[in-house]
Amino acid sequence: MARARLQRMTPQEAERTGASLVGLTLRDETTGLGGRAILTLGKRDLTQSLPWTRLSTGSPILLSEEKVDDGATVRGIVSWRDKQTIELALAYSPEAVADRPTWRVDLSNDEIARDRQRFALQRALSAEKGRLFELRGALLGEESPEFKPAIAPAELPAGTLLNASQREAIAFALSAQDVAIIHGPPGTGKTTTVAELIRQAAARGEKVLATAPSNMGVDNLLERLLRAGVKAVRLGHPARVLPELREHTLDLLVENHPDLKVARRLLKEARVLRDQASRFKRAKPARGAKQEMRAEAKELIADATQIERQVIAELLDGAEVLCVTLTGLDHEVLGPRQFDLAVIDEACQSTEPACWIPLLRSQRLILAGDHCQLPPTVVATEAQREGFGVSLQERLIKRYGEKLISRRLTVQYRMHTAIMQFSSREFYNNELVADPSVASHLLCDLPEIERMPLTETPLEFVDTAGASYNEEQEPDGESRRNPEEARLVEKKVDALLAAGVAPSEIAVISPYGAQVRLLRELLGEDGPEVDTVDGFQGREKEVVVLSLVRSNSTGEIGFLSDTRRMNVALTRARRKLIVIADSSTIGGHPFYARLLEYFDQQGAYRTVWEEVE
Repeated sequence: MARARLQRMTPQEAERTGASLVGLTLRDETTGLGGRAILTLGKRDLTQSLPWTRLSTGSPILLSEEKVDDGATVRGIVSWRDKQTIELALAYSPEAVADRPTWRVDLSNDEIARDRQRFALQRALSAEKGRLFELRGALLGEESPEFKPAIAPAELPAGTLLNASQREAIAFALSAQDVAIIHGPPGTGKTTTVAELIRQAAARGEKVLATAPSNMGVDNLLERLLRAGVKAVRLGHPARVLPELREHTLDLLVENHPDLKVARRLLKEARVLRDQASRFKRAKPARGAKQEMRAEAKELIADATQIERQVIAELLDGAEVLCVTLTGLDHEVLGPRQFDLAVIDEACQSTEPACWIPLLRSQRLILAGDHCQLPPTVVATEAQREGFGVSLQERLIKRYGEKLISRRLTVQYRMHTAIMQFSSREFYNNELVADPSVASHLLCDLPEIERMPLTETPLEFVDTAGASYNEEQEPDGESRRNPEEARLVEKKVDALLAAGVAPSEIAVISPYGAQVRLLRELLGEDGPEVDTVDGFQGREKEVVVLSLVRSNSTGEIGFLSDTRRMNVALTRARRKLIVIADSSTIGGHPFYARLLEYFDQQGAYRTVWEEVE
């Protein structure tokens, strides 16, 4: 929500939107990771909890003094929050922060990310020669991507245990002169493959830029690279990085560098001089003394900044791989550095403009993702209509075809064969194969779990047709829910728990946020994890219960018609998948008709009337 709109509301109205917190007072001020100012704020009443808010760890924010309409704002991010306080990490502390009575925090649009995408597109469009010009030709279909003879898969160092399709994908990617794609269907070890590709490129002496659209995606890559012994440095705000990986961020590496002791001493001396100069406001200074102090402080700060820049350069130059989100690429920090290879993991979850950012400083590009799962989230209808929701990977595969530009991973290590087969047939040309380690695994194979029909079979479809489990619109909202279906989900979860399945091994997912909220109420805080299908992409659990919600007399299924969402939903379970839906509503769509037929063929279809009360 735009800050200007929030400012037009009363403080209470702004807070109710979840995009603002108002009436905050300073609880604590410290220096945090990377020398940033850390402010802890809470309500005036120390016992008062913060209201519901969309501000969470990593959210970009604007901090301003309350009741000062034209006051200065300071950008930062949320570094931590609990029930009563919120902690902000800022580039600098507002002047006389402790003297201000109250503050407000507003969720901010990430304008920096937008500016970097615009800049990348403008640079690419205006390029008339050079490597960016050549890459633009390959990515826009003006010139076909080139490949040198591939390294035979057998000659590749294993590093980790790789199957034949993973080795072939790595060899293909390393042979690319412009761009190549690694297509990783669910459970096929895409990120493991990408990490091994990066390791091998680094071992050949190449400088690699490893990116993903999300911080979690970058952290997953970094974790695997560090495990493989790669010298990797993580760029980006430490508050957005997993705690166990923060020591590998540029900020902390700089902060802990021995040369920074000198820089800190210089900054301390500068602060003393500035404080002395400011005190001259209350006493007549000797002629020119005030100006001399400020000038000397300025020189000390400049010297400290120069030391920090030298340390940053040393750390960046010593790294084999730099890991960063696509929009976190800071051109000021990186300077003129160029990379032999840019790798984008989770490429299909990024809009195309963000993918052009690393191309400004890279010779080659590897995309890794699955265009048969969910595309990037695009809220604006017009932008969606104009193709903004089509990822670069999807567009390139449509332009060149999979065989020319892509290699697909085909062995999956997650799902029982019966859970895998439908998606394999519908989305992956029936090419997926379950590794023997998972091909026939069942819930009853786990310790402490009772052997019974519920745990001895991998699939179950419970059909609510004719039971009057009608969908409804959430009060004060646009999302849909189905209370009776939610209660049936609760029964299935209770049966799983009674059979010995731990709550941590169960996920309950639904395409609709309203159903998720209802299910969370029913299942409680100690119950299994409940999330939207979109929110659970990339995750897995031993058991997944899927609630499809839609049940109406007109056969309307809304965004269930995007079958990529269902591909995600159907491929999260390892040993047991339970789908609850109304066949009379969803069955009119060809995809769901085939899904119903598949469950029936597997002997996994049953009606709600067969459920034991």
